[in-house]
Amino acid sequence: MLYREAGDFKVSYQADQQTFPIRFDRLFFWALLASAYFVVPFFINDYWANAVLLPFLIYGVASIGLNILTGYCGQVSLGSGGFMAVGAYTCYKMMTAFPDLNLAFCILAGGVTTAIVGIMFGLPSLRIKGFYLAVVTLAAQFFLVWMFNKVPWFYNYSATGMISSPERTMFGYAITGPNATPAATYLFCLTFLVVLAFLGRNLTRGSVGRKWMAIRDMDIAAEIIGVNPLMAKITAFGVSSFYVGVAGAMIFSVYLGAVEVTEAFGIQKSFLLLFMIIIGGLGSILGSLVGAAFMVLMPVLLKNIMVNSFGWAIDIAAHFEFIIIGGLIVFFLIVEPHGLAQLWRIIKEKMRLWPFPH
Repeated sequence: MLYREAGDFKVSYQADQQTFPIRFDRLFFWALLASAYFVVPFFINDYWANAVLLPFLIYGVASIGLNILTGYCGQVSLGSGGFMAVGAYTCYKMMTAFPDLNLAFCILAGGVTTAIVGIMFGLPSLRIKGFYLAVVTLAAQFFLVWMFNKVPWFYNYSATGMISSPERTMFGYAITGPNATPAATYLFCLTFLVVLAFLGRNLTRGSVGRKWMAIRDMDIAAEIIGVNPLMAKITAFGVSSFYVGVAGAMIFSVYLGAVEVTEAFGIQKSFLLLFMIIIGGLGSILGSLVGAAFMVLMPVLLKNIMVNSFGWAIDIAAHFEFIIIGGLIVFFLIVEPHGLAQLWRIIKEKMRLWPFPH
């Protein structure tokens, strides 16, 4: 059988603790990554880019960020939409103030600014937690959206209140603007997701991630054994907000091109990201990606099946989407709190022990 560890001996601690300890998993991962970089760009079109791939890549980055805060550190946040708006508007101001600045630096600047704002709003987590912290982050969501909507400086005194992404190129290919090609925007977002997922995986497996999980499991016991709750919570808010800010900057500059803060970064975005990590799996980088893929693909499938195949109205398909999401959230919170990622881990364990699974 292919999915076995027989003969795959570990000769070092690093080999035993690697992300993919089974050779089949490693080969599958590298094959999937190679296909994403060297096969998909030749077949991608506008529909697949705008309806499936770009939303999945961008929301994957955002869900990893929220999972670092909520899944790994146990700090509930309902302000992700507002933090995404910080990244988007910072990117816009950088693109308009510095026309020759590389787009990647504008997006990273959006992430850094969002990290600073996230740390400011994360300071109350040192005194409050749970429901009360959720209320504070919810207040941050409404305050940030109100600020970007009411202060004209943020949208350069535009009469419409919208911000539009100027055209930017990388290596001779347009990434933003009307001349951007699906392959170029896809590869740009894919690179950001791969790099940030790699960094997130290493952070959560290192000493910083262990401090986050200690605070999540029992903060008083973690403080007794030497974990500094101030640094643990602040770093979790900072890293999480950086990821969410980068995702917001990419939504504005690469995906939508023009946004209005209330429509693009309202409270529904915060709940969407929360649903992604609950369904995908709390405390799992894979769960973040699986949840993002599910929440992006499900509306597309419902539209194609119910509307295009059966001729139902679009609003009925939207209602079914709410029913399915609500049912899955209740199911996973009761039956399997670690989501789809844990179900996949269980399947893999049974495959390793087949034909004698537990």
